[in-house]
Amino acid sequence: MVLALPDKWIWDSWYAHDGARWHCFHLQADRALGDPELRHWSMSQGHAVSTDLTTWEHLGTGFAPAQEPAWDDFTTWTGSVVCDDDAIWHLFYTGTCRAEKGMYQRVGHATSIDLHNWCRVGDGLCLDLTGPNAAAYEARHQVGFWPDRAMRDPFVMRDPDGPGWLMVFTARAPGIAEANAGGAIGLATSPDLMTWTLEPPVFTGAFGQLEVPQIFHHAGRWYCLFCTAENHFSRAQATATPGGPVTGSHYLIGDGPRGPWRVAPGAFLDGGLPCPRYAARIVETADGLNIIGFADRPQGEFVGELTDPDPVIAGDDGLLRVLR
Repeated sequence: MVLALPDKWIWDSWYAHDGARWHCFHLQADRALGDPELRHWSMSQGHAVSTDLTTWEHLGTGFAPAQEPAWDDFTTWTGSVVCDDDAIWHLFYTGTCRAEKGMYQRVGHATSIDLHNWCRVGDGLCLDLTGPNAAAYEARHQVGFWPDRAMRDPFVMRDPDGPGWLMVFTARAPGIAEANAGGAIGLATSPDLMTWTLEPPVFTGAFGQLEVPQIFHHAGRWYCLFCTAENHFSRAQATATPGGPVTGSHYLIGDGPRGPWRVAPGAFLDGGLPCPRYAARIVETADGLNIIGFADRPQGEFVGELTDPDPVIAGDDGLLRVLR
């Protein structure tokens, strides 16, 4: 049974496990808007729970934009949730403001003890494209070159190489003539989830944007899942992809969470034209890896509900494959 709401569209989602249940956090917007393209600017974050990733209990809205004026008074988009050593849950999310017409994206931070009621840490803002390493990013909106100043979809994980935490996020690199070769996966580091330092990107190129990045380790290899659209392939990547560009989710293969990363060769992992599933996440259970995303336009019309999980396996060559 998919996660669907009769009165709301659902799209990007992210997951956490509390030891007993899975928690799904997702973007949602009222179907009464009529046009699903309007959903991005009239959204909130929903919350659902499940023991098996297929049967869901929806708990309603858990987080939403701040009251105006605020840096995140327009949107609170995709993020991730982690638990610290004191059993405090941390939500990292994408925020934009009305004063900038949503064109500048930044990363926000909120905490919770129950995974539903969230309180912003200060005013919520925890990371922007500022400081010594900002020059490694397209830190100003390049009007007419790209639709926005990209800094979104934070994914936070413990640093496997030592104490502290890593954050990767969707970004862009500066000074690249081909717009679709400037996509980047940004990096920030923190000792305590509270103070973050912007680092240079861990990957640049191949696509105009690599949305919703998620790093995971499986069978001795490091992977970074991302999603992108068929019109955001660079010329070189379009040629290198068997069958040509599609819309959906693919992945990088790396030597560690900081890279170096390379685009996985061969077939695109999970995509099509029109796109059946977008903004996918890998969720690991006792049975192995599973992929979950939102049903985009499998028959041409936007669906706006989450898909049931499909198993994912890694071959001896390290390449991933979705089983349906």
